[in-house]
Amino acid sequence: MPRFTGPLYVVLFMWSSFCIKDTIQGEHQRRLYKELLESYNRLERPVANDSAPLVVELGLTLLQIIDVDEKNQVLITNAWLQMDWTDVYLSWNPENYPGVNNLRFPSSQIWTPDILLYNSADERFDATFHTNVLVNSSGACQYIPPGILKSTCYIDVRWFPFDVQKCDLKFGSWTHNGWLLDLQMREVDISTYIPNGEWDLVGVPGKRNELYYECCKEPYPDVTYTVTIRRRTLYYGLNLLIPCVLISGLALLVFLLPADSGEKISLGITVLLSLTVFMLLVAEIMPATSDSVPLIAQYFASTMMIVGLSVVVTVLVLQFHHHDPHGGKMPKWVRVILLHWCAWFLRMKKPGDERKSPYSYSSTSSLQMGSVPGQMGTNGHTNLYFGFHSPDSTCCPNSSDSGVSCGVSCGGGHREAAPALSGEQRELQRLLVEVSYMAQRFRAQDEAEAVRGEWKFAAAVVDRLCLVAFSLFSIVCTFAILMSAPNFIEAVSKDFT
Repeated sequence: MPRFTGPLYVVLFMWSSFCIKDTIQGEHQRRLYKELLESYNRLERPVANDSAPLVVELGLTLLQIIDVDEKNQVLITNAWLQMDWTDVYLSWNPENYPGVNNLRFPSSQIWTPDILLYNSADERFDATFHTNVLVNSSGACQYIPPGILKSTCYIDVRWFPFDVQKCDLKFGSWTHNGWLLDLQMREVDISTYIPNGEWDLVGVPGKRNELYYECCKEPYPDVTYTVTIRRRTLYYGLNLLIPCVLISGLALLVFLLPADSGEKISLGITVLLSLTVFMLLVAEIMPATSDSVPLIAQYFASTMMIVGLSVVVTVLVLQFHHHDPHGGKMPKWVRVILLHWCAWFLRMKKPGDERKSPYSYSSTSSLQMGSVPGQMGTNGHTNLYFGFHSPDSTCCPNSSDSGVSCGVSCGGGHREAAPALSGEQRELQRLLVEVSYMAQRFRAQDEAEAVRGEWKFAAAVVDRLCLVAFSLFSIVCTFAILMSAPNFIEAVSKDFT
């Protein structure tokens, strides 16, 4: 490449300076700005014919769903609006202004459509940032104001946490009717959308509407974009649903815990309190509405009902288990239902049935009083005591009469064998009385133990019966409630796989 030095370099520099001066755009832009704004009125609707409507095309670029506030029912999104129209007062001939292809005007200097978000929940109502308007030589204007849009949205919590929400973004002119401003819709651009960790974007369909009010015959058009989002259930499944299922499983363990442990009631109350804590967590998230009950609240309520009933049944089981045998025997209908039908259905056998003795004890003692020595008693055993019928008999050997007179007074049955009782025989009589009392006492204890065993077995049958019934009820409630959500399968397949 040749290098220029000396006078030749100065000549070339001066020549290039003059040539470049003719193509500098600053002078033409300044002149064009002055000419366009000299007689421009931003209050005037920029149309050639005042009776013709101005066509404004509205589009939306959705960048991010920032938050869905269920408590206050507000959707917060990051979006760009895109408005295009033609301003006949901002057109020029590009040949008269070389190099000036487009201009940028502040939105406060030229006419802009007063399009607002109708269902805005922002403190300023209009939350967009007013940027410059890009105008080309034909008068086509492009206005793209970005903003953090806060819109009201009815949150339907019926299927929470497997819910799909549809939030509308309704845009329209605040003062112009359809005869003055014809609002047209463009599709939503989601090519630069940033995914949200809590919500999946299903789609953003749009629709142009025209409303007619009773006061006016002019139409009022609007463009409504419906942001359709589906809640991602992985977080709620791990932090709410799975702990609730485990806690309901602990409630079933109440029926497996032995009644003698003394912890059945405390375990049931602890499980009930744990479910109450989870119910409070759900109540903090959900809006205070009575329109519908959330699905997870229904599941928690059914589980709490199961746990509450288990506590009530546990009280009944403990009452059966610790029943006083002297308080009364078991009613016949209770014995038939619990000890026969339910025990047979549950394949339960009373403890000790396999170890029953093949023989039964007689109610009368083999030591028969008042028998003849050496004779066989009524129970087939040889008598061990002679000459005495009973301790309180009127024919008693303590009389001072002779044996004959005593025998006569007793009917003469043992007249020949009724000698006077010796001291050893009297001691043996007292021992027999004590043995008889102890035998009756043991028999009474055996009867009481049998009654107590019946009540304990009835308590065990009730425990087993409630374990089966509550297990089936818990499984049915879990699947019936959770599977009732319209998109349960879709949510589980996407979030848990």
